[in-house]
Amino acid sequence: MRIAVVEDNDGLGDALVDALTEVGHSPVRMRRGADVLLGYHDMDVVLLDLGLPDMDGLEVLRKLRAVSSVPVVVLTARDDERSVVRALRGGADDYVVKPARLGELHARLEVAARRRSASDDSATDGVVLGDIVVDLVGRSVAVAGRDIALTTKEFELLAHLVTRRGEAVSREQLMDAIWGDAFVAISRTLDVHMTALRSKLGRPGTIATIRGFGYRWDT
Repeated sequence: MRIAVVEDNDGLGDALVDALTEVGHSPVRMRRGADVLLGYHDMDVVLLDLGLPDMDGLEVLRKLRAVSSVPVVVLTARDDERSVVRALRGGADDYVVKPARLGELHARLEVAARRRSASDDSATDGVVLGDIVVDLVGRSVAVAGRDIALTTKEFELLAHLVTRRGEAVSREQLMDAIWGDAFVAISRTLDVHMTALRSKLGRPGTIATIRGFGYRWDT
């Protein structure tokens, strides 16, 4: 399991990397919040300290949750109830107070990753929305029985929205899912592809714009 160990204390960070390596995982040491925001794509789970040098860990968690559902286990010295509540409500899968027992921490990481994996495995292979049929495996779409030619990015945009139909999806989530980095991708690129997708589908109103936030596939 690939684990992002986000910890700026070298002694503790190195110890965690060594301990997780010994039990068969592939930990990657990260020292700043910016590191995990750029590198989480390749991780199965994130072990996140809250006291980071460039930004507060709760801010890192907020930004991460805006674009990704990667499992996050907070490991911090903060044991006050307010921090625990804010982290869990902010999307953390678990919260562990330092010093942590390695056996327990290992178990919590595995449980968080397994829970998210089970959720991902429940995804469907295709979606039928009125006269729109989206084949997520074959990467094709038909409207009223007619095949619609979409570019790779247009299809990925469509797939992301239809698998979350009825759910508000932020512009950052879309840019991260399709272009790989919400914090670098050019927003105008999303607008161009969204306009083309709507035109090709020819179904006004199916993709609603949420002003100042993003989009929603209306069921």
